[in-house]
Amino acid sequence: MTPERSTAVGGATATAIRHHYDIGNDFYGLWLDERLVYSCALWEDHDDLEQAQVRKLDWMLDGAQARGTANLLDIGCGWGALMGRALEGGVEHTVGLTLSDEQARAVAGLGDPRMEVRVEHWADHTPQAPYDAIISVGAFEHFADLGMRRAEKVESYREFFSRCRQWLRPGGRMALQTVAKGNARKDVQAVKDGQFIYERIFRQTDIPWLSELLQASENRFEPVEVRLDPGHYIRTLQEWRSRLSANREKAVEIVPGEVLEDYERYLVVAERYFAQQHATLARVILRRA
Repeated sequence: MTPERSTAVGGATATAIRHHYDIGNDFYGLWLDERLVYSCALWEDHDDLEQAQVRKLDWMLDGAQARGTANLLDIGCGWGALMGRALEGGVEHTVGLTLSDEQARAVAGLGDPRMEVRVEHWADHTPQAPYDAIISVGAFEHFADLGMRRAEKVESYREFFSRCRQWLRPGGRMALQTVAKGNARKDVQAVKDGQFIYERIFRQTDIPWLSELLQASENRFEPVEVRLDPGHYIRTLQEWRSRLSANREKAVEIVPGEVLEDYERYLVVAERYFAQQHATLARVILRRA
């Protein structure tokens, strides 16, 4: 059985993670890119989704100065896209953490001994040796639960950064991408949208304020670069929604109709959240202090 989260920290349990990510790899394959990258892409004008997702993976690898290193930790490794791209860039060995059994099976099924996947919460991780770089894309959103006070969230995040600092070699870098809260005041519809996301899509999850993330990293990491790209997530969501719509007939054969309708609504709601500045997309490069 997949372990639940460590009791020392807040955020989503393995059960909550599996509720979303274990719906089925075939379902996600209908509307994600060919590498199954389930996070905001990094776009240039004439990109297609595949090109934009590879550009994002490369930006994270370059920011973490991971290319050509001996070992890389990917926290929230998804279906292994970043691990695979890292190996293409000369990384010798990658370790990926996930709480999704389906994702772990997919990575293991690639049959590459240089890609080591563990069904393991980051709070339970013990590396065999220091990492040269750490990357986390689309996992930080799950490290706090709705209802936690700011001080509780920061403390949970601080524990995460403390562990990452311990795992990194001196001078090592960490690249992190996360959805973060926006500053726009929510109207009634935005509140309903948020409740739908929490109850139906991402359970036991509350996204951070960027200030919470940076506060928690103090005295552990030095910020090297911070960029906000909400428009890039709008474009990514539009592409996902278009692909899901084009493959709807196949989707109804894979997942129950209620699940499909939830995802169709989720993609619309999420796009509206970014467009109305209720959420933003943060990409952060940090250096071990």
